[in-house]
Amino acid sequence: MLSVENVRSGYGRIEVLHGVSIEVCAGEIATLVGANGAGKTTLLRAISGVQPITGGSIRLEGRPIGRLPSHARVALGVTQVPEGRQLFDPLSVEDNLKLGAWSRRGVDLADEIARIYALFPMLDAMRRTPAGALSGGQQQMLAIGRALMARPCLLLLDEPSLGLAPKLVDQILETIQRLKHEGLTILLVEQNAGAALAIADRADVIENGVITMSGAAADVRSDNRVREAYLGV
Repeated sequence: MLSVENVRSGYGRIEVLHGVSIEVCAGEIATLVGANGAGKTTLLRAISGVQPITGGSIRLEGRPIGRLPSHARVALGVTQVPEGRQLFDPLSVEDNLKLGAWSRRGVDLADEIARIYALFPMLDAMRRTPAGALSGGQQQMLAIGRALMARPCLLLLDEPSLGLAPKLVDQILETIQRLKHEGLTILLVEQNAGAALAIADRADVIENGVITMSGAAADVRSDNRVREAYLGV
């Protein structure tokens, strides 16, 4: 589904990604593990097109997308749920969902919106509520729902559990697994490395902008270096 080869990117003269290569297969959950500042968010932004790359290539189902603008990547099926959610606070829950389908204008959205409400029943009861009035957990549900309105084939999730209570974290992670079972391909960046590795099929470890380990999530999770550095064992 996704092939990132020798990608370089940064901010001004500061290079953050130093030739990063990862692969994500169709229908799997892949997770990116690393410390704060290692380059996880920069990589997701590079894949979605928000952050330009200075070298390397990005391919979606074999098609090069590394030089396309972000809106063109959304139209091809790449959507990102950014860290911090970045909702339109004054707009209602339903209007935020409709904006997620902006690239699909002219499509009847009633069934699509009903699908999101079925996935997150809590949002159904608050469809007229301004997004800024929602709790952190509800906002995260809305941010995921908004991304799903674009009908992606690849969903990029950046820190979906950030700032949430443990019960809500479990609910979000269960939703991610449900989406995978429905056939969606997911690349997950998550501060709770243990939880991410528990639900992922594949994992890559990034340190200082370089991939230092790749493999099955179970193997990465059992590696002593990962256990010490990221799992507190």
